[in-house]
Amino acid sequence: MTKKKAATPKKKQATPSSPRHKPGQGHCLKLLRQLSAYIDNELPSDICREIRSHLGACPNCEVFILSLRQTVILCRHRPVPPLKSTDRIALRRAILKKATAK
Repeated sequence: MTKKKAATPKKKQATPSSPRHKPGQGHCLKLLRQLSAYIDNELPSDICREIRSHLGACPNCEVFILSLRQTVILCRHRPVPPLKSTDRIALRRAILKKATAK
């Protein structure tokens, strides 16, 4: 006669697809609006602290921001293609036009 093992509860593993907060409770959308400034260290320290706290509770946002950081680093290390003088002039005019339109 064999003894039956007692059932033990299975541990739930945290995965990026199972966020620790319910949708609507997190501040994912607010975070997405500030990511560029956060990555460039342009936000006040209290907002950075709030974002870091959110990233610790939201695996999806943490993965997203890591991916975005890597993309920014890759783009910054690519050589800048040379502009033709006509393109440079057109670009300068477009910037001045946009700046004076406000």
